[in-house]
Amino acid sequence: MAPLTVAVTGGIGAGKSAALAAFARRGVPTLSADEVVHRLIGEDPEVRAALEERLGTTDRAEIAAVVFADPEQLAWLESLLHPRVRDATEEWLARRDTPVAVVEIPLLYETGGDARFDSVVVITAPAEVREARAQRVEDRRATRLLPDDEKVRRADFAYVNDGTLDELDAFVGQVLDRLTG
Repeated sequence: MAPLTVAVTGGIGAGKSAALAAFARRGVPTLSADEVVHRLIGEDPEVRAALEERLGTTDRAEIAAVVFADPEQLAWLESLLHPRVRDATEEWLARRDTPVAVVEIPLLYETGGDARFDSVVVITAPAEVREARAQRVEDRRATRLLPDDEKVRRADFAYVNDGTLDELDAFVGQVLDRLTG
């Protein structure tokens, strides 16, 4: 039996990873698309060779400095990574035999990935909370990401993550109850 698939998305510093961890604490299998990207960059010979050839590096910080300053390079990187992340996610989901499986995908709506999931959870937070959580100011936020209100409008579940981890855990519990009840 295939699991009910849930995507978690939201803006930078909103708490997507904390929400993913809350699902995991409840015994739900979880996967982070960012971790898949890190694995690809660190271990996939084809990805590493393409990065070396095109960008001259496989260092993630150096890659980020190049691609976020050059839209053409960013488009190239996304064309290299997104299909592989999608394939790895699909393979991971196919191996799950639990009632629910959750994947964190930062660019879910921006890549049209929402159509591949049964439900979407959007995590938002006020700008000042997000900036305090984010380790650096992200220039990509304004131009590449859908606004939070649009993500919330399209989501099945939404949570403003400006409270405690216990409150986030309670929200995740409510989502699971609705999905499996």
